[in-house]
Amino acid sequence: MIARFCSCIFLALIWTSASAAQAEQAGKIPRVCFLGNSTAELEANLIGPFREGLRSHGYIEGKNVFIVWRWAEGQYQKFPELIAGLIATNCDVMVTAGTPASLAMKKATSIPLVMTAVGDPVGTGLVASLAHPGGNVTGLSAIASDLEGKRLELLREVIPKISHIAVILNPTSPFQVISEKEMQDAAKAFNIKALSLGVKTEDDLPNAFTAILKNKPSALFVLADRLFLHLRTPLMDFALKHRLPGVHAYVELVEAGGLMSYGPSYGEMHRRAAYYVDRILKGTKPADLPVEQPTKFELVINLRTAKQIGLTIPPNVLARADRVIR
Repeated sequence: MIARFCSCIFLALIWTSASAAQAEQAGKIPRVCFLGNSTAELEANLIGPFREGLRSHGYIEGKNVFIVWRWAEGQYQKFPELIAGLIATNCDVMVTAGTPASLAMKKATSIPLVMTAVGDPVGTGLVASLAHPGGNVTGLSAIASDLEGKRLELLREVIPKISHIAVILNPTSPFQVISEKEMQDAAKAFNIKALSLGVKTEDDLPNAFTAILKNKPSALFVLADRLFLHLRTPLMDFALKHRLPGVHAYVELVEAGGLMSYGPSYGEMHRRAAYYVDRILKGTKPADLPVEQPTKFELVINLRTAKQIGLTIPPNVLARADRVIR
């Protein structure tokens, strides 16, 4: 009886010791905090490459790395609350996408930050320079030379005589303001009138639509802001109804009925973000990791939409497409 009792105690001690060791080991697993601008569903095409990137560096979620996910659902006013919650989880590295989220994160914490798909990180004060970021921020910029001009040039190849466009932007984003100026400069160079319309929330759409109907532009451009992923259905339904072609920043808008999209591969940038996470977890300071600019760009064309609005995509444009929706 005594022997059995002692045996039980011995086994209990072994189990407790093993559990403590596991807990200690678990406590050493790095914690990566990811702040998304929209939802897990809408960001699935970005989350997947990010996880793949982590796996390529030997990280398996839940096994040797913890990932804490938070989603703003297109409501940027949620950033302070979401960021405070992430900081409370004792993150080793923060990951953000886009300029607004990255600026909010930098303002709130000195935890190492990997920014992804950020426009003009130098101009907005996120980093000191691309080569020498300084501070706690590094990552990947979405800025590319004359990107808005290239989008407008693509549309001019489809509609050579286009003379009037409307541009949807989110004026709360510093990068949107920069992109809007680039679009205005490009339009001026092509002798095209550009009507800029600010949309901060879904409630602003009716006024924007009214202004478009009043001014009668021949095309609609939606700039790069994750807010417009949430608004992609009403935006593209309106464009389709009123036969407004456009070259948008996000492929999701083309999948929702837009004509074309052209821009950096956001999936590739999120895959590359895992490289920065790996380097920081292994001890490299963000200040010593140069910011990378996009090298892969994607053109997506929706031929169904082209047919519905009565446009023919020239063969030379169609041949350059990375993806065609038929």
